[in-house]
Amino acid sequence: MIEIDKTPIETDVLVVGGGIAGLMAAINAAEQGVSVLVAEKANTKRSGSGATGNDHFLCYIPDVHGNDIEPILKETQNSLIGGYHDSTHTIKFLEQSFDRVRDWDAWGISMRPRGKWEFMGHAFPGRPRIWLKYAGHNQKEVLTREAKRRGVIIENHLPITDVITSEGEVIGAIGLSIRQEEPVLKVCRTKSVILTTGSASRLYPAAPSPGWLFNTAFCPSCTGAAQAIAYRADAKLVNMEFPNRHAGPKFLARCGKSSWIGVYKDPHRKPIGPFVTKPTKELGDITSDVWNSVFTDMHRSGRGPAYIDCTETAEEDIEYMLWGMENEGLTAMLNYMEEEGIDVRKHMVEFMQYEPHLIGRGIDIDLNAESSVRGLYAAGDPVGNFRADIAGAATFGWIAGQSAANRAKGLTGFQKAEQNPLVNERACLYSGFVERQYGPSWKEANLALQQIMKDYAGTVVRSETLLKAGLKYFGDLKEKALNTVVASDSHDLMRTMEVLDLMECGEMIFVTALERRETRGLHIRSDFPFTNPLLQDKWITVRKEDGEPKVEWRDKK
Repeated sequence: MIEIDKTPIETDVLVVGGGIAGLMAAINAAEQGVSVLVAEKANTKRSGSGATGNDHFLCYIPDVHGNDIEPILKETQNSLIGGYHDSTHTIKFLEQSFDRVRDWDAWGISMRPRGKWEFMGHAFPGRPRIWLKYAGHNQKEVLTREAKRRGVIIENHLPITDVITSEGEVIGAIGLSIRQEEPVLKVCRTKSVILTTGSASRLYPAAPSPGWLFNTAFCPSCTGAAQAIAYRADAKLVNMEFPNRHAGPKFLARCGKSSWIGVYKDPHRKPIGPFVTKPTKELGDITSDVWNSVFTDMHRSGRGPAYIDCTETAEEDIEYMLWGMENEGLTAMLNYMEEEGIDVRKHMVEFMQYEPHLIGRGIDIDLNAESSVRGLYAAGDPVGNFRADIAGAATFGWIAGQSAANRAKGLTGFQKAEQNPLVNERACLYSGFVERQYGPSWKEANLALQQIMKDYAGTVVRSETLLKAGLKYFGDLKEKALNTVVASDSHDLMRTMEVLDLMECGEMIFVTALERRETRGLHIRSDFPFTNPLLQDKWITVRKEDGEPKVEWRDKK
């Protein structure tokens, strides 16, 4: 049997995940005078999709944009991260976003590196610009320092696998210490839990290099843990049927397409989109935000490849672009380009559309960042009814920290979470993996899952027959994985739990895709090929009821 630590951890607020949202939640919760623990799978100084930096922060600054927030709300809703927002949440975010900008600037993340608030990229000609250009290369180090200054306890190498509930509210959580070769199960008593584990990568085959699991644009260790934990705790999730696809350099998957200052062109150097014909750092080229599938469409039609062309970009703007890429965390790509003699001043760079993943699809939260389970909060990429990437994680992480702390202050004492039957249930599950002598590894299970997701719930076509067949195969795979996968050490067990979380996400995608009988966005139903206007503002939620998925409809707010 796996070792179980006999001494429960006690903390008023448990933050699951030490990314941008997690650290901001921890900082604000600690400022309210409660005890806070951040449980991080890796290390908070270098974890999550914001690990190596960022250079764009969506925000509303009245001194720049004017006192009318409506145009900025409209731009946000029409941006690459818009479309699946409750407007109530978007407005609350925008109203508080500048406060978070000023916090970061005061703490040592340079939000005005050239002495003023500069908005660059992801912009339409003649329209307000909403993305603040900043120098975020040190953001994780700074936020880790600020959390520790406020007394936050950080436990690295402690992924949380489940929350423990009693009578519909959170009382604790289960984690796996993976510091040593042999894993140790740890139980936490807590009054509030905040889920901030990031997006869900590795659900579908990596588009740049199928079979190479970690060549993804977003952090490959962000594998839908928050969505899966919330689902197992019977919380509602929303918009899971809608995949998201990013884009960037071909073969070497990297985010940051708006850091490039150029124009998207075809092989004859003709601009693809209608927005810009000359490179401009103020606008970038928003074509790939508006026409998300442009790179795939160009390739399939034979009119491709599609390139980003920076050869006409002024030298001072090239230097600005390279500086932005360093702050975006693209140093490995820059090093590779230097080694291979790829010079953006001379060479166009081919772009491609990456595989589907879940970002801004997941836990349904209210304006206080609380889920449908009392005491369970969420912020950042795993939230399903609001998305604003780094800025959204920072702002709603802050809101979640305040809410979780307020709840904790209103409760006395801790419940004995370690006595909940879920603890022994999960211990038996983990023991099965580590004690098994022969069987497939987590990699084989992950690759099999990707094949099923691509063929039966992908972005090319879906239908009732395909989805039902895929759901059957998915069930077979999950059962086989539970009964045969071998995890020889802590690392393999952690990876195995990631795959099981991805399977929970897969189930939610299948059942919600079956329920949505229309074509909308990248949810393409061949048996319902049109977009039904009556469903324009109708969202599907999914939760577990008596161990089975239950779907419901709700209105967009």
